[in-house]
Amino acid sequence: MTAKTPRKLNLTHGMILAAGFGKRMRPITDTLPKPLVQVAGRALLDRALDHFETAGISKVVVNSHYLGDQIRDHLAPRNSPDIILSPESEILETGGGVLHALDQLGDAPFVAANSDALWGDGPTPALSRMRDVWDDTRMDALLLLHSTVNAVGYVGRGDFFMEPDGALTRRQEGGVAPFLFTGIQILHPRCFDGEAPGKFSLNRIYDKALAAGRLFGLRHDGDWYHVGTPEGLAEVETIFRRPKALQRLF
Repeated sequence: MTAKTPRKLNLTHGMILAAGFGKRMRPITDTLPKPLVQVAGRALLDRALDHFETAGISKVVVNSHYLGDQIRDHLAPRNSPDIILSPESEILETGGGVLHALDQLGDAPFVAANSDALWGDGPTPALSRMRDVWDDTRMDALLLLHSTVNAVGYVGRGDFFMEPDGALTRRQEGGVAPFLFTGIQILHPRCFDGEAPGKFSLNRIYDKALAAGRLFGLRHDGDWYHVGTPEGLAEVETIFRRPKALQRLF
């Protein structure tokens, strides 16, 4: 008997997490929300939205808290994709922020990305690759991963190990893992079943999926940049000023 090919995901909804304080980016973020920090003349938030639009995601929720009025005003002139604001009176962290906006994200799997996730696509756009890899029979969450050894600005110890089929395990405390989480993911709404409104990290969702054997990853085949501090921003700006022949970005 031939196994059925997983039905291709119709990825139409997404969320960009833009509510954080950006404390490590101070003093820049004393008066400017981190999602509006510019790299090579374009805000991080707009770069993420451009990726979503290219992938055919037509409806995007953007949450906000710190200096949220600036984010609202910045997005007002943008016509595509359709943007829904999800302001938070108190910061709900990543998991709580998604749960707060879940009614706007539909019943199907959706993309969620950190507003400061800065990436360049490989031969095929990363979000399209993730859409094509998604298997609803096996997955509740699919994380885009990047090798730690060639991630610009990253100095951590990695986050995950990945099996050949994409199944993930976490790095143990004090250990080292070959892959970092880029902040870009596909999540199924069922991940949030039983969760109560309030502050919590998406790590709680990953741990639930991991315990059920339903947390998977995909290795990114393009570039990824860590823009966490003013020094990191300066490093990325230097890369962006190089001739196009010397960079594989956008």
